[in-house]
Amino acid sequence: MKTPISKHLLNGRYEIIQNLGSGVFGQTYIAEDEKDKDVDYPEKPRYVVKQLKINHFQSTSYFDDLRLRFLTETETLKHLGNHDQIPELITCFEENEQFYLVQEYIYGIPLSMELKNNHDRGVKWNSKEAMQFLEDALSILEYVHSQGFIHCDIKPENLIRRGRDGKLVLIDFGSIQPIDFSTDVELPICQIPVTSLGYIPPEQFLCQTQANSDIYALGMIALQGLTGLTPLELKIDPNNHEIPWTNKNIEIDEYLAVFISQMIRYNYQERFQSASEALWIFKHITWKHQAEKLLTTHLPISARRVPQKQQKQINPLLAGMQWGIAINSLVVGFGVYSLVNNSSSSSETETLSQAIDEYQEGNLETAINLAKTIPPYSNVYPEAQENIAEWQEQWHKDTKNYLVAKRALEEDNLSNAVTAVEKIPYTSYWRSKREKLVAKTQAKLEDKTANFLNQAYQSAEQQDFATALRYLRQIPPETIAGEIIQKKLAEYNQKLQIRSNYLLNKAYKKAYVNDFNGAIKLLEKIPTGSDVYPHVLTKLKEYQEKQKIRNSLKSKLKAIVKFNQDIISGQINTDSQVSHRPDLSVQEEVNI
Repeated sequence: MKTPISKHLLNGRYEIIQNLGSGVFGQTYIAEDEKDKDVDYPEKPRYVVKQLKINHFQSTSYFDDLRLRFLTETETLKHLGNHDQIPELITCFEENEQFYLVQEYIYGIPLSMELKNNHDRGVKWNSKEAMQFLEDALSILEYVHSQGFIHCDIKPENLIRRGRDGKLVLIDFGSIQPIDFSTDVELPICQIPVTSLGYIPPEQFLCQTQANSDIYALGMIALQGLTGLTPLELKIDPNNHEIPWTNKNIEIDEYLAVFISQMIRYNYQERFQSASEALWIFKHITWKHQAEKLLTTHLPISARRVPQKQQKQINPLLAGMQWGIAINSLVVGFGVYSLVNNSSSSSETETLSQAIDEYQEGNLETAINLAKTIPPYSNVYPEAQENIAEWQEQWHKDTKNYLVAKRALEEDNLSNAVTAVEKIPYTSYWRSKREKLVAKTQAKLEDKTANFLNQAYQSAEQQDFATALRYLRQIPPETIAGEIIQKKLAEYNQKLQIRSNYLLNKAYKKAYVNDFNGAIKLLEKIPTGSDVYPHVLTKLKEYQEKQKIRNSLKSKLKAIVKFNQDIISGQINTDSQVSHRPDLSVQEEVNI
């Protein structure tokens, strides 16, 4: 009886069965619990296991910082997991200098897959579906914020549509930060995944993360559902940095259009300031009202005087109004609340703000000159001087990263291009340049992926799985076809092993009948990447040696035959037989 092969269990109980992918801070898997199986329940319980990334070449302080992040996320999840729409933390542990979190497994599909399926079928959300999404997601966000945290990475793939009730579940709190309005929360751009781009608001790239940064992300997801376009596909108005999405011929409740536009304002001070505020307004809006009547009640007289025949065109866009005024009028109409911030600023603060705007627009020299006009006695003078030094240094870095990305793209070095593009900031000046590089890089990635995939398929059809695998491994890891590639890698590798074993067995049969040449030709077809290749090398050496012996024997046998023929024909006389007789001694091993 064979002894069963032991399998590695994390923490003595969790068996990894599937890789879910990697993020900024760790790798995520699905695992089965080997010790928590109920006899009345045939399936093993499943959990999500998150392994934090560790670079063992880093210093001890790095490891301590990572342990602190691990403990922080653990404590956070203990509190947040009490919510029905946030996965429960099961346990956490440290093993072999690796950190692991075990969480409840949510049966459902990621919202990213739902939106992609909609896009492929040409389907978009209607107003009702968008409203259901916002109410559900804002409720979760209100709870997260009430516990003193900002999620910082809300995107479709971090929202799961739960299978049993269709509710949204918010996952992946690896980037979570505490709410502290007295300090800036830094989010290094080099750590931002490509899938997060477009959902992260501008202030996060400037190290000024706010609670309503999460609200911006939800608004962008709602926009994606309504328009069928990803955030990076939406155009930006260069004059005010806003997204004029309502001109996409979308049939939508006008209140909802105003509400979403308020969520995604470029300036975070002009958005809803908290999830509680947004949710309160959302629930108090009487949907399907005549928005035009309510909104124009609070407009200046000049704004109300719109010719009757133009009202139908203006109405969908709520033309002539800034979105902030529109939503403010909406709320004032309820007699409850005002979202307009009327606080005044000093002239120096306004100057610095203007200088910051100039810098973000790409006018470095103008920004510096403005900041230099702030007098030394001003309370914003130290900040202005810090900004000047930072702008000069950052501008040099940003320009260098842009040129590196552009050069890498021209040289078809797509991995380097992606890395460099991720370091380019998302300010209004660099955004358009960045998006062009992203679009070109993505197009080249898709072309290269398609080319390598086709060559891999052709090689696989000819049963040349080694070549097929080589093509697949040349596909850049940044491609969106990652799931297909992983499946094909596994499939072709399995077929390569099967074919290698088949060729090895055929070689055995050839050698068994002393056809060592045939056996050697079969062994030479077995690729180096096969599991049996070490054994193939041994057999190649053996069969080559035996073939050498057989060739030697054949040569000697031919000599003997010729010698006998020469005697019979009289070419060799009896006296010279001994001197002409070939060496008949054969010491080699011939018993194969």
